[in-house]
Amino acid sequence: MKIGILASPAKQAAWMRKQTPSISFSWVQDNKAHEDFDVFVDLDFDNHTERIVDYCSSSKTLFFLGAVKCNLELAFHQHGLSLGGAEASGTKFIGINNLCSFIERDVLEYSNPMNIDSDTIASIALHLGYPQTESVNSRVGLITPRVVCMIINEAFYTVQEGTATENDIDQAMRLGTNYPMGPFEWCEKIGLIDVYETLEALYQDTHDERYKICSLLKQRYLRGI
Repeated sequence: MKIGILASPAKQAAWMRKQTPSISFSWVQDNKAHEDFDVFVDLDFDNHTERIVDYCSSSKTLFFLGAVKCNLELAFHQHGLSLGGAEASGTKFIGINNLCSFIERDVLEYSNPMNIDSDTIASIALHLGYPQTESVNSRVGLITPRVVCMIINEAFYTVQEGTATENDIDQAMRLGTNYPMGPFEWCEKIGLIDVYETLEALYQDTHDERYKICSLLKQRYLRGI
């Protein structure tokens, strides 16, 4: 099985922290190489959804596409394509949790709107260093990024209100809830830009006030881009 992976430097570094044996995959420089592989992993897909047009030309490759900020159905729609049309042509896609800190987990969180055989996905995931898989609904934010980014946003509100410092909040969450990291530590590991853009995508998708971005978080995002 030939596996190709396309990723930004930050996501490459996150992937390498998984210590997946390098013999199981090859890094590629751009998405045009997808036809050379049985499985193609695009960890940057939701920043470049236009790539779906190229991917739909291949019926022999199974695509694992980073789809937290934009789910697969929306990506198809944005570029004048349909999921049904892709299925009819034999193209196969799943969406995966592609944010730093989640990439390194032992669990591959994925959406499967094409109903690809779960045993096939689990077998490939094992080659990629994921001994466990979790299928979730194909929604913007999936599950884990949605929950963690919302917690980070609430932590920014708490600092903005002057209730506690960032260090206080991180320590309280680690000790009080047994979280592996506090929300600000988690934000740094995921990357503030991805946290902001995930929340923005969630708010646009749901119009739920829980995802309305704290102005302090927005200020830091605008300073950083």
